Amino acid sequence: MGPAMNAPKNPKTFHIKSYGCQMNVYDGERMAELLGAQGMTAAEAGEADLVVLNTCHIREKATEKVYSEIGRLRKHGEPMIAVAGCVAQAEGEEIARRAKVDVVVGPQAYHNLPELVSQAAAGTLALDTDMPAIAKFGALPSRRKVAPSAFLTVQEGCDKFCTYCVVPYTRGAEVSRPFAAIVDEAKSLVDAGAKEITLLGQNVNAWNDDAGTGLHGLILALDRIEGLKRIRYTTSHPNDMTQGLIDAHRDIEKLMPFLHLPVQHGSDRVLKAMNRSHSRDSYLRIIERVREARPDIALSGDFIVGFPGETDAEFEELLSLVDETAYAQAYSFKYSPRPGTPAAEMDGAIPAELMDERLQRLQAALNRDQAAFNAATAGRSCEVLLERPGKLPGQLIGKSPWLQSVHLMTDAQIGDMVEVDIVRADPNSLAGVERVKAAA
Repeated sequence: MGPAMNAPKNPKTFHIKSYGCQMNVYDGERMAELLGAQGMTAAEAGEADLVVLNTCHIREKATEKVYSEIGRLRKHGEPMIAVAGCVAQAEGEEIARRAKVDVVVGPQAYHNLPELVSQAAAGTLALDTDMPAIAKFGALPSRRKVAPSAFLTVQEGCDKFCTYCVVPYTRGAEVSRPFAAIVDEAKSLVDAGAKEITLLGQNVNAWNDDAGTGLHGLILALDRIEGLKRIRYTTSHPNDMTQGLIDAHRDIEKLMPFLHLPVQHGSDRVLKAMNRSHSRDSYLRIIERVREARPDIALSGDFIVGFPGETDAEFEELLSLVDETAYAQAYSFKYSPRPGTPAAEMDGAIPAELMDERLQRLQAALNRDQAAFNAATAGRSCEVLLERPGKLPGQLIGKSPWLQSVHLMTDAQIGDMVEVDIVRADPNSLAGVERVKAAA
């Protein structure tokens, strides 16, 4: 169908809508900085000259949702529309054939967004889905002002080729950003107001450099940055959970006691069919070592139910792994085939009704454990990083060391670290009271 010929020729305002993972949130922030550096200003979607849909290909029917959103935008005007992210990478020119869009840019090429917008303003479809190794980071502007908790991408791509996953095809091979570039960006984030930095990667614990520093060595370097109070990282792969990284949870005070380590299933046969490189037992042994290093650590995971061929007994193995691990929080999904992935060609599709039933049982178990973990926090005190206003006047919301949302009434400011007594635990959040400091 090609580009929309009525789109603004010289867009002055923009709106970025990011879907999916935290890396997309990071990418969306960087695209906003790129456009801001060109003199453009942010606006609401209905008022913006340029709307960027920063897409994710992981969720079910992700591509169709993008086309639906394009149609909705077209009903309310003729903004310039850019489709970015993993759907852009997977669909490429097909997006332009099916819908009126002006720019299609993949997740490894968004540093060219201003140039692509100029190309589209001249009336031609602007498309860039090249996948250079980390070239975009050198072209991005420096960070000026950020939230108290900021994201920092250190690694992109995936070499694991899980049979259900499109990431190796949309984000490319595993590539680590250079050590010095990461440290410099971390320092700039702290200078811009960040108190907490979350290191991001499709397999963030696969980060390494020619010196063999490893993610634990990188975290140790960031630990030395004055003004940085907290360090987190996500998402990790069990295959790259080194003893050095486990020991870092014991030795580095700024590294928060939280670990997102997806297992995906509890059956060895299903794990092998998924092409996961760990077994049930090897995963549980990693968890045991992590808890030995940091007994209070909060564990998080991802789970897929209804993978092709999953039997009742194999699903029960998944539930028993959940019972044994007791996750503080977790994400769970019904399997849905992704075109081009090996699992999409597998026999043994699970009926939708059975998938629904299994997902409900799994989520009931995960919700039970999350509520229990939160309840165990009641009566404790901890530092909370205040991040945003609450719904009530004088109420602020922050994060505990274990990544729980904490609500409290306070005269402190967003960005402050305050000592809080946890007085109530709800299933999805905590209520706290600021601890009064003793007089000097």
